[in-house]
Amino acid sequence: MSLNTIINAGLTRPSRPTTALVLMGGGARTAYQVGVLQALAAMLGLQGAPAAKFPFQVLVGTSAGALNAAYLAGAATTGLQAFEQLAQFWSRIRSSAVYEFKVSPLVRASKLLAALSLSRHARRHGALLDNMPLVDTLHHAVSLPGIEEALRTRTLDALAVTASSYTSGVHWTFCHTAHDETAPPWNRPGRRADFQPITIEHLMASSAIPFLFPATPLWVDGQREFFGDGSMRQISPLSPAIHLGAHKVLVVGVGQPQRSGFASAAPSGPARMPSLGNIAGHAMASVFHDTLQADVEQAQRISQTLRQLPREVAAVLPYRGVEVLALQPSQSLDAIAQAHLRELPVSVRNALSGLGGLRGGAGLSSYLLFEPGFVQTLVALGEQDAYARKAQLLAFFAGS
Repeated sequence: MSLNTIINAGLTRPSRPTTALVLMGGGARTAYQVGVLQALAAMLGLQGAPAAKFPFQVLVGTSAGALNAAYLAGAATTGLQAFEQLAQFWSRIRSSAVYEFKVSPLVRASKLLAALSLSRHARRHGALLDNMPLVDTLHHAVSLPGIEEALRTRTLDALAVTASSYTSGVHWTFCHTAHDETAPPWNRPGRRADFQPITIEHLMASSAIPFLFPATPLWVDGQREFFGDGSMRQISPLSPAIHLGAHKVLVVGVGQPQRSGFASAAPSGPARMPSLGNIAGHAMASVFHDTLQADVEQAQRISQTLRQLPREVAAVLPYRGVEVLALQPSQSLDAIAQAHLRELPVSVRNALSGLGGLRGGAGLSSYLLFEPGFVQTLVALGEQDAYARKAQLLAFFAGS
């Protein structure tokens, strides 16, 4: 986050204290966010009637985090029940509802043939898998009329999702408010915003994991551009929430400070050449997670500096401090995925194995494991991590 973002956001004074939820991307790994939010809803529900309202006014999502954000926006008028509804959605989801890899029974049983079929599909379609099942899933799950109702009733001030343009290289944030036509967009080097209604196409674009899912076309500036996962080139994940007026930001990522070590070196032996699985997992982690911690730390440093200014000086400056609380998994999601590899669809598991994508770790497969065992383990971990920080979470929402 840049000082320029803080300055420009500070020039806009929201009419009410605004709390934002920022949900980072990570494919199936974002089931962790469901556990965090489910625990948060239980905590707030015990605090009394005012807390029973939906606790966020701004929702910002990236990749699969955008799907979670849009689902919550569509259910926001139900208050804390929105989080339980999201949990119910994740309890029913399966890989077949997100993507497919159609092959014959003969190919499905052979690692080599499955890998060859996967590579041919990638050459034809620019991606390893077909995510068309996700279109149908989102049309049934995400209530677009519910989003409009939440904005109309001011339950929400804004919903924003991010996507990265393969065509121009620009990182876009698509924002939807009750008054899109009058909202001022922002334009920074390499990243821009546009105000327009969020559609299923926006969600497909934001969640198009590079190499795994194909690009999605969207219209921006009067021209058609092709978009992929919003985690790509996302140098400032907190920026949209600040631009949309947030005073407080709760951000839930799905990375971890130390990645699982299915790795390039044995515990007590010499380093060895990384496998395709190592490299793919490392690349995915870099795409999805590495900017979050730096952005959170920078936002906290800037806000701390503003709080230390003399009150009379701070009153005349066009700056607005922002309180940021970030949660990420306390355990390696790669390691958890390793224990659930058998849940992957057989054809996908064999194809990835045939390409070397499973040797040396489950980093790549962790983004594709939309199966009950993996999902429920992550939900439970999210709940556990949220309760471990219960005091901080309740303090964060106190007075909101």
